[in-house]
Amino acid sequence: MEAKAKSQPQTELLVCVKCRRGQEIPSDARRPGQALYDGLTGLDRIEDLRITPVECLQNCDHGCTVALRGGDAKWTYVFANVDEMSHPEMILMGATQYHDSADGVIPWRERPEHFKRNCVARIPPVTQSQES
Repeated sequence: MEAKAKSQPQTELLVCVKCRRGQEIPSDARRPGQALYDGLTGLDRIEDLRITPVECLQNCDHGCTVALRGGDAKWTYVFANVDEMSHPEMILMGATQYHDSADGVIPWRERPEHFKRNCVARIPPVTQSQES
């Protein structure tokens, strides 16, 4: 039996696990970023979505932060002000929409409302043609 070729590369959701979300956190307490990662990994998700903990996404003043990336032909997005308790399902819904898109761009009207208002950065694909 031949292995079925994947139509799209794996999508990666990066989650800053060191985020304190502006709070004083005792050194032995779980940080909001870690709680967000734990909440995301505890939910059902598409097979081609990898959730990766990262030490810092350098967006400390804007709450928990996540990023979506997927292969050389897709835009990469960074989203802030994520709530570790109420946003995990929304993030996974948006990550699925991102994965299903050809270029990583989710049509504006179809995006989760939080994604519309809290995009910190949009980074062009590696394979995007460069105009001089």
